[in-house]
Amino acid sequence: MVKKPGNSKYVKNLNRMTVLNIIKENELVSRQQLAQLTGLTPPAITGIIRELLEMGFVIEVGLGTSQGGRKPMKLKFNAKAGYVIGVEITSHETVLVIADLENAPIHSITLDLDMTEPDIGIPQLIGALGQVRYSEENRNKNFLGIGIAFPGLISAREGIVKRSVNLGPKWRQFPLKETLKNEMKLPIFIESNAKSSALAEWWFGGGISFRNLVYVNLGEGISAGVISADRVIQGAQGHAGEIGHSFMMENGPLCNCGNRGCLEAICGIPALLRKANDELAMINPQDPLKIVWEQTGKIGIEDILKSAKSEGSYSWELLQQVGKYVGLVIANVVNMYNPEAIFIGGKLGGGAETFINPIIDMVNNHSFPEVAKSVQIKISDLGVHSGVIGSCALALRELLHSDSTILEDYQLMLKENSRKYLK
Repeated sequence: MVKKPGNSKYVKNLNRMTVLNIIKENELVSRQQLAQLTGLTPPAITGIIRELLEMGFVIEVGLGTSQGGRKPMKLKFNAKAGYVIGVEITSHETVLVIADLENAPIHSITLDLDMTEPDIGIPQLIGALGQVRYSEENRNKNFLGIGIAFPGLISAREGIVKRSVNLGPKWRQFPLKETLKNEMKLPIFIESNAKSSALAEWWFGGGISFRNLVYVNLGEGISAGVISADRVIQGAQGHAGEIGHSFMMENGPLCNCGNRGCLEAICGIPALLRKANDELAMINPQDPLKIVWEQTGKIGIEDILKSAKSEGSYSWELLQQVGKYVGLVIANVVNMYNPEAIFIGGKLGGGAETFINPIIDMVNNHSFPEVAKSVQIKISDLGVHSGVIGSCALALRELLHSDSTILEDYQLMLKENSRKYLK
């Protein structure tokens, strides 16, 4: 972080965010305790708390126990003082969630949006965001920002989509952040689906107790979010974690990225559906997947996951192969990052109990024994929409970060509205 010692405005904001986060992380805390924890003077704490009370981010909840003088007033973080909107985008489905400042979901909708063409999909998304934000039940909520979990190569700071091989060729150098910010008039925060999911797992899922973890997103695409020593690994350009494009097979199937034999081209959901459809004619007529196809004339990934519960079935065998390929790549990730835990998630991860054992076997057989023994391999409990949970977490992390100017901007807005009211 760049130091700005001469900027009093920056220091004031830093102190205010530090105090707010301490209050957020503690159930109840007094002004005296805040002075002790921060090293700030009592008058400085009094001024900061006055502002936070005016803005509604902190509330007073009664008197504490006296230590010889007046009973101290206890302060509590007000999670309902503001809200964020989280968005997870995939090729044909977009999920929107409203969450309060502790990421408790308030409202959720799933939209059938074709996002393969940004010039069509993004205006529809903007319209849906506006309907949610200004609906009867939400119009009085104080929205502070929007987090986006996006399937592609993201320049997170600029909010530019460099490329999305799964959404299509028209997603190149698309200014997603600027486009949404201009329309929604709110701060916009964008990250890849896997990194957003890793953040969700770390903050709200099974990864709370770990400082080093990897979230593997198995869906239309395959990618990973890596957290090492409490930091999300970004890489030089922000593109770290693209494990779906690990080379697996000489002269293998063509991948959307342009190469052949990538993990994603073999084990991604579209690849599995293509393989199953090509081989349906050769499947045993009594196989549960063949029965579904004969009854409906089509199959989806849900049918594969459901029929894979029958051990020895076509779908079961198919997912065993998925487990071996994915497990081999995870073994390499384990060797490189030495995580405490690996979480398997995404749409395909919803059926991971069928192929978790081949993954574990490959990790045990192809990682350093000392490293393999120390890593826990788990199925994520966050479900198929961990990305949208993570998009809310992304917005909250940025909003409540020490460098954030959101509270300062919000305070100015309150003062401006107050002046308008007085007039």
